[in-house]
Amino acid sequence: MEYEAVIGLEIHVELQTDSKIFCGCSTAFGAEPNTNCCPGCLGLPGTLPLLNRRAVEYGVLAALALNCQVQEKSIFARKNYFYPDLPKAYQISQDDYPLARGGYLEIDLPEGSRRINLQRAHLEEEAGKLVHAGDSIMSAAYSLVDYNRAGVPLLEIVTEPEITSGREARLFLEELRRLLRYTGVSDVKMEEGSLRCDANLSLRPAGSSELGTRTEVKNLNSFRAVEQALNYEAERQARILAGGGEVIQATCHWDDSCKATVVMRMKEGAADYRYFPEPDLPPLLLERSYIEALKEKLPELPRQKRQRLRERYGLDDEEAAIIADTREMADFFECAAESYQDHRNLANWVQGDLIYQLREAGKEIEQISPALLVELLEMLDRGEINRPVAKELLEEMVKSGASPRRLVKKRGLGKISGTEELAPLVEQVITENPEAAENYRRGKKKALAFLVGKVMALTRGRADPQELNRLFKEKL
Repeated sequence: MEYEAVIGLEIHVELQTDSKIFCGCSTAFGAEPNTNCCPGCLGLPGTLPLLNRRAVEYGVLAALALNCQVQEKSIFARKNYFYPDLPKAYQISQDDYPLARGGYLEIDLPEGSRRINLQRAHLEEEAGKLVHAGDSIMSAAYSLVDYNRAGVPLLEIVTEPEITSGREARLFLEELRRLLRYTGVSDVKMEEGSLRCDANLSLRPAGSSELGTRTEVKNLNSFRAVEQALNYEAERQARILAGGGEVIQATCHWDDSCKATVVMRMKEGAADYRYFPEPDLPPLLLERSYIEALKEKLPELPRQKRQRLRERYGLDDEEAAIIADTREMADFFECAAESYQDHRNLANWVQGDLIYQLREAGKEIEQISPALLVELLEMLDRGEINRPVAKELLEEMVKSGASPRRLVKKRGLGKISGTEELAPLVEQVITENPEAAENYRRGKKKALAFLVGKVMALTRGRADPQELNRLFKEKL
């Protein structure tokens, strides 16, 4: 029997506030363990929560960007469970009355676009972090607890169970990450845990609406892990059903080292958490005018940005996708495009050489002035430099922020194109490589490229290759 996967995602997004959601402790990543803590986020008796206004603002912005219906009234609740990383033994979250309901996100698949619908988005506090002494949670001899993360504001985004594969889940998360970065509500750095994903998966017979038993795969912290874990879990459940077995509702861990899901514990249901309204926080009331004012602050979002880049600048789908991957990259391109009219050439340099040099130098694109790239490309277009020199200048420009024109003047990198300068070099190379010269005379055309390359090496790429070809042909 053939089966179809039915997947729903629960995405946890750490909001980029300076302080925690219910106290004034810092949210800075990387601090010494247990130093960004206070009696409130440690759950000590006698403390009271105070809601962070900026966390609410960021939550509303994200919900609006996701086409959700932001609720004018939402209520915080206590979600009770006992786990070492939860110092209060309960988490302040939202249950029946979340911040936002509904919503959707469109993703692009090879076969066309698809809308993934959302159930809700709600605010809650982050738990602490367990540091396991061992290669994995399953083999750890013991675990240490760092409460710095406890109380960091989270937005939990819950999809409808309508994703059909690990690939779709990955594409959804990649598009969600772009959108959240555009809004500025989170840095969504998966490597730092500010974007994490839990996935619920069940199988149903192909063409049927009857769902099988659901399992949950917890804390997937890379796009690759999401895709691999869900594909593996679907295959695991299919093998059990094909053998006449029964899938057990459980919470699973993805073991990246052996590329398999491992059952950790039986899955809790909503009743196990014993939700009840948080007695120390009043209902969150938002005026419609406040919600509308935040809606006006939303930037152009990735999908709309890609469409406009295609229409206004003539970019193809792949170019537009790379340029619009981050808001900073798109802003850089559009700023440069105001004064440099060859938009396709500009896109080629931005998505290719510039991105590569930024990665090599460990820099962000907002640290580079668009005017410097325009200056470089205009020098190349006018023939003042050739492409190898332009690439050399770009590398130095990214590292130091220096003007390409000043670098050319300082380092003597201008293009050499005059016969007076090139002819002696041509003579020198012919004298030093008599065999290659004779091969060219005998009709071996590749020998000419070899000789031209020798002069290019002598001039560090500054010689005009067309002029060199002409001079060598005359001499030989």
